[in-house]
Amino acid sequence: MNVVVGLSVLLLVFLQENAEGTERNSGYCIGNSCFTLFRDPRTFTSAESQCGVQNSHLMTVRTSVANDVLSVLLGNFSGSFWIGLHRLSGCPDLSEELRGFQWVTTDTESDFTYWLPGSDSSCSAARCVSVNREEDFRWSQKPCDQPAAGFLCEYSFTEPCAILPPDPRESVIYWTPYGFEVEDMQSSTLPPGSIATRFPSETKYICSVEHWLQAPWSCKIKEGGCEHKCTMDHSNDPICYCPPGQTVNLENRVSCKAGATDDPCAALRCQQTCYAVGSVHRCGCSSGLQLDADGRSCVDIDECLDKRQCPEKNFRCVNTLLSYKCVCEKGYKLILGACVDTDECSHAPCEHSCTNTRGSYVCSCYEGYKVDEKAPNTCKLHCGKEECPALCDPNDRFQCFCPDGYVLDERGTSTFCIDIDECHSESFNCNQLCQNTYGSYACSCYTGFKLVDQFKCVEGDDKVTDSFPMTSTPTNPTSPTAPYPDPTRRPSGVTAGGLVGIIVCTVFLVVLAVFAAHLGFNRRGKKENDAGALKGGEDETHGLQRLSDSHTDQVA
Repeated sequence: MNVVVGLSVLLLVFLQENAEGTERNSGYCIGNSCFTLFRDPRTFTSAESQCGVQNSHLMTVRTSVANDVLSVLLGNFSGSFWIGLHRLSGCPDLSEELRGFQWVTTDTESDFTYWLPGSDSSCSAARCVSVNREEDFRWSQKPCDQPAAGFLCEYSFTEPCAILPPDPRESVIYWTPYGFEVEDMQSSTLPPGSIATRFPSETKYICSVEHWLQAPWSCKIKEGGCEHKCTMDHSNDPICYCPPGQTVNLENRVSCKAGATDDPCAALRCQQTCYAVGSVHRCGCSSGLQLDADGRSCVDIDECLDKRQCPEKNFRCVNTLLSYKCVCEKGYKLILGACVDTDECSHAPCEHSCTNTRGSYVCSCYEGYKVDEKAPNTCKLHCGKEECPALCDPNDRFQCFCPDGYVLDERGTSTFCIDIDECHSESFNCNQLCQNTYGSYACSCYTGFKLVDQFKCVEGDDKVTDSFPMTSTPTNPTSPTAPYPDPTRRPSGVTAGGLVGIIVCTVFLVVLAVFAAHLGFNRRGKKENDAGALKGGEDETHGLQRLSDSHTDQVA
């Protein structure tokens, strides 16, 4: 129960730590509302925006009681201060109580009006309202774009706490989550998250769901009210601890005082803190850490191991140092505290068609295409059979395209894509067996071999018993990511003895052929020699005859 209560007030306590650098001068709480004064020159719009940052709005003065609170807060200050009354459009209407103005809460309900006499009723009159001490805090019209000296914010809340029961021996100071102090008896109720401190005992309390809880409370809220640090004891209850040399004041359990000379914690050598459980002292760690196995060191707690963390739908837990945070699952985004499915298809992530799913999306392709395995958001041409019509430019029928593994084939005025049989082409790269597929091919190996890199076959541990091929995954040899393999050949099926016999026969035939050729050359040479000798004798006879004839002619 305490954990739930602590988380319910955490946001309210957080407000007091986020004042955006704006100085709060004073505040007042009554009923279910608190009002704060800011002395910070701003325009009306800027002042309303600053109140909104702190989950409040400019003050509405609907009752005489609210006007009394306003006069108390502004009683010691001069200058004009914005309240949450303005006119959005049109002209002032003096017949209405608010004269055509409305509260910043977008309503006109009011049991009280306090207009400054002689206010401008023209259509050009100023549209925002301020108050000041010099004019008895009457409502005065002021141009919205002119800075006022400051402004008042109004906070609303439920389940308040009544003030603590009085103790004549002590006084009480209350610190509200809206960043201002309230002394004892100045307010009748306080908002959740308010911290009360009694003096001189320094006992602390925090307001949670109409009840005051005494410190130490949850360590996640203002260190549990501890003066130094808060941790969890062995029973997971919050306890305070102090710096070395000091001990916790047992009267209020939150403040620190000087320790005894013989400190029982010194021998424990605790990394962070030491606390007493009765007469026994133990080491402890601050919130978000746990005691290690050595009993003295502190290590980070992985809060996400507790499956109860982030139970809301579509949330997941992320461990952080000393804490954790709840974030949306992938594909979801946080909207108004809930994780809502993101329509990824609205950002057109797919090349063709997109279907939104819970936490993700799925891409699909038009007919004649398929999703590219290497880039699932894109599509590539696909046939899936032996031949398909080519995809041609409607403005240029000669500009046609085919899927990978297909070749263009023109038939008259039509163009088709024909599957390439890679197993009987230069692109065949399988080490052993090849099976053609549409657009690609698949390598496989004989029994006793295993496929490596989709095309290599390496000998395995099994003995080769037959030549039944093993199936393999199809591969595309044109893929730029696949290494181009060295040329390979199918292993020979001839045994070693058969190979030796073939070699001997081949050598014998070669020798026989050489001997026959040599014999043929010798016979041909002898015939040529005899023919040459005979021809030489004839030529010689003819030469002598010619000489004889010539000599006869000369004698005659």
